Amino acid sequence: MTEIVVRVADAAVACREATISTIGLGSCVAIMLYEPVARVGGLAHVLLPTERLSQDRDNRAKFPATAVPLLLERMRAAGAHSARITARLAGGASMFPGMATAGLQIGDRNVQASRQALAAAGLPIIAEDVGGAHGRTVVFRIADGRITVRSLVRGDVEL
Repeated sequence: MTEIVVRVADAAVACREATISTIGLGSCVAIMLYEPVARVGGLAHVLLPTERLSQDRDNRAKFPATAVPLLLERMRAAGAHSARITARLAGGASMFPGMATAGLQIGDRNVQASRQALAAAGLPIIAEDVGGAHGRTVVFRIADGRITVRSLVRGDVEL
């Protein structure tokens, strides 16, 4: 079985028996897309809600508005059918409550931007574990689409 670890501002797509995981989700958001018939899944670990907050804008996995199309392109290339793709979200915590940007925490802004990017792509969000003030780790099993979100605060949560 292939195990892929996605780092901050990175993305991966895998098929069938693979597992995709990401650790250290604080204010970042994991956007997870899944197509159950082809058994193709993708995960992007987005860092910032908008390109305006970064000088380096070349990395498409860094922002929700560019990460979602990137995942869709890669998933379609792997055999996924767009009409069957659904989305799940995890992360977006307020890790540093004293550091608000424009009245909202970066975690909140990442969640909002991720929801907007998914809506723009016409992808339904079927589950999420977002917000709070705790970090998360995500394990995405492509064979059956199961996603486990782990945290010290809430234990294991299945999405």
